[in-house]
Amino acid sequence: MKKMIFAALAALTLGFSAQANAAATINGAGATFPYPVYGKWAHAYNKETGVRFNYQAIGSGGGIKQIKAKTVDFGASDAPLKPEALDKAGLMQYPMIMGGVVPVVNIAGIGAGQLTLSGDVLADIYLNKITKWNDARITKLNPGVNLPADAIAVVHRADGSGTTWIFTNYLTKVSTGWAKNIGNSKAVAWPTGLGGKGNQGVAAFVSKVPGSIGYVEYAYALQNHMASVKLLNQAGNAVSPTAANFQAAAAGADWAHAKGYYMVLTNQPGANSWPITGASFILMYKSQKNPATAKEVLKFFDWSYKHGADMAKKLDYVPMPEKVIKMVEKTWSADIRSANGDKIWK
Repeated sequence: MKKMIFAALAALTLGFSAQANAAATINGAGATFPYPVYGKWAHAYNKETGVRFNYQAIGSGGGIKQIKAKTVDFGASDAPLKPEALDKAGLMQYPMIMGGVVPVVNIAGIGAGQLTLSGDVLADIYLNKITKWNDARITKLNPGVNLPADAIAVVHRADGSGTTWIFTNYLTKVSTGWAKNIGNSKAVAWPTGLGGKGNQGVAAFVSKVPGSIGYVEYAYALQNHMASVKLLNQAGNAVSPTAANFQAAAAGADWAHAKGYYMVLTNQPGANSWPITGASFILMYKSQKNPATAKEVLKFFDWSYKHGADMAKKLDYVPMPEKVIKMVEKTWSADIRSANGDKIWK
């Protein structure tokens, strides 16, 4: 069995206890989408400052629940909360990183980039309307590719997931059948398939089950040497999941006019845009009962913005643009306060 990414990043979940000292501990929970890059950042930051970063990758739904329950210092979600939901909960959100969700397959003889799918075909696979790999609609997209008559084993997330939110948001845009019958959410009523917990759970199932298809954040596909597929984008071009193509999708994002940083990057225009691109967000309370801890959270993410770009790029994430970072830090200064109203960030 191929080595799973959660094993490589076990130190993150353990909070780097081996290097623990009297320094602060930051506690967060949520999305598995950014887990690989948060692990890289946390390890480097711990070495530099001694601060421990205890992050539990339990899915975006779990992260939202935990921050609302005030059991963590921050939550993480790939499904952005709408401004009215943030206001109701007393929360603010900011984008931390961008990346791509990619379909991955386990088909004998098919490697990364050797299979092309369209959005409507992908949706119909997940709707259980296309059930064999040699279906005429798949073979038409892949002339010359030897596709077996094997049944398609669908794999999806079992937990409330921002990765699922991004994936189903895309399917809703490209398939009227999906939009009408299933819709866009962190958890949906899947018509068929096996459920895996977290990106790592989906990757494990696809790696084990012949004839399977699943969707994971790109770093999981890379780390587990999985066969990612090409997708036809809005421009009609077959594109591969790469950092450059994630960046192409993110290039037109107008963060300055995105109230509460609510931004969706799926099915963006552009010749090279990867169609299932998304951002991952951090959730924090505007009013902080423990301002010292909140400041440590902000210091970590400030460091990550300013020193973590190269680490992010090596994992094929897209760092936030400098102008967005400046906007976010102004928001920290304006919105995040102690219980008596004092600024926490400079």
